[in-house]
Amino acid sequence: MSGIATIVAALTAFVVSSLLGKKLIPFLKRLKYGQTINDIGPTWHKNKQGTPTMGGIMFIVGTLAALAVGILVLSFTKPDAFPETARLENIKLLAGCVMALAYGFIGFTDDYIKVVKKRNLGLTASQKTIMQFVVAILYLMTIYLAGDHSTVLVLPFIGQWNLGIFYYPFAALIIYYMVNAVNLTDGIDGLCASVTFVCGIFLMLMCGVLHQDKEGLFAISLAAACIGFLIWNFHPAKVFMGDTGSMFLGGSVVAIAFGINMPAFLALVGIVYVLDALSVVIQVISFKLTKKRIFKMSPIHHHYEMSGWSEVKIVLVFSLVGVVGGALSLWATALV
Repeated sequence: MSGIATIVAALTAFVVSSLLGKKLIPFLKRLKYGQTINDIGPTWHKNKQGTPTMGGIMFIVGTLAALAVGILVLSFTKPDAFPETARLENIKLLAGCVMALAYGFIGFTDDYIKVVKKRNLGLTASQKTIMQFVVAILYLMTIYLAGDHSTVLVLPFIGQWNLGIFYYPFAALIIYYMVNAVNLTDGIDGLCASVTFVCGIFLMLMCGVLHQDKEGLFAISLAAACIGFLIWNFHPAKVFMGDTGSMFLGGSVVAIAFGINMPAFLALVGIVYVLDALSVVIQVISFKLTKKRIFKMSPIHHHYEMSGWSEVKIVLVFSLVGVVGGALSLWATALV
């Protein structure tokens, strides 16, 4: 990867994302776009009632602006990164950005209904599911029509698995699961942005190993924009990212993984997301079958919160778990 392009993209993402907070947060306050805290959450979260939401707009703008600047710098510093044969690579990058934005728009719609229409649950589960699968299918159709006909899934430390015609339904499920998993991770101050920072850094390193410069710029732009956002979102949060932000993050992480043909590696590099969502599945199944709960509350970060862990401690420990998962993913990438 081009060191100059990487540095410029990272700095642009951080500066744009962090500075936007100075304007966006007061604007959201004036519009009274404050978060309504769900009654089923921890009772002390009620203190966060009214904190501005939709702050994810900060890192959405920061990420995409930084990626554009990074690509421009890369075109001057490393012209060989733009061969005529890279058409599919370029389309996958663009389609990935559009997919992330589409998920961000679904999240924005959900947030808008919550804060403006005063319906705390936002979109219904069926509405979200249909919209999310439509976006996933359109993305997969786009890269297929662009020439990516591979049905091989690369599994970390295991090898390749050719799924044939089952690849595309499975890929759509991966996208759907991961986008919602990232969304579920956005439950306490700074958690989702911190975990995504770690995930983005390791995705960038994986891109470097695979010589995927442009996807690497996407990854570092995402990571640096999350750090800019954390200035405002770390405990005690002055703004929440909302579904606008968390669904964009989910779409971005998925887009990068598919962009480098490593979607199965999300099980490692996105291990915190996977475990958080899995804890919800386990909790629901356990309660339906036995009427007993495995965790004090799900997702699992709330279990530790109910067990007395501070929000800062949860963010630190979960981020360290993400580092371990990311390191394993990087190791597995080097073996491919």
